[in-house]
Amino acid sequence: MNIARHLALIDELCFRPFPAKHGPSAVGEGPGYHLVVLERSQGDRGTRATTVEQYEKDRDALYELLALRWGDTDPLNLQTTLLRTAREEIPEPWASLSARARVAHLWKAEGTGRWVAVAVADRDEADDVRLLAVVTEVDPP
Repeated sequence: MNIARHLALIDELCFRPFPAKHGPSAVGEGPGYHLVVLERSQGDRGTRATTVEQYEKDRDALYELLALRWGDTDPLNLQTTLLRTAREEIPEPWASLSARARVAHLWKAEGTGRWVAVAVADRDEADDVRLLAVVTEVDPP
């Protein structure tokens, strides 16, 4: 993991305009948010558990550095958000993030009006494991 590169990208996304419409772009997926893959496994199912463990350590390393900037926060339980999607409309990017990841670290980025989250996307056993960053103006549920 290149933590300096990941932090630089998160910083950039805190000020970059959001995409005008839904759909993959170079760094975002929809109006009001950027969702980027910081790291991605290469499909080796035999090492999935090890990859998840490593990406959780990487997420936690990002947490430590971002917490120095914006303070310690409790993890956001995305399981609760995922359950709520069955009975109410959860806005993006939170609905998509809850379908991909179980827990996110979350901050309000001072001076930007945006939220920053980092999470490990490992819910779908058939998909690659990914370390994700989300930057959004949409309040978390």
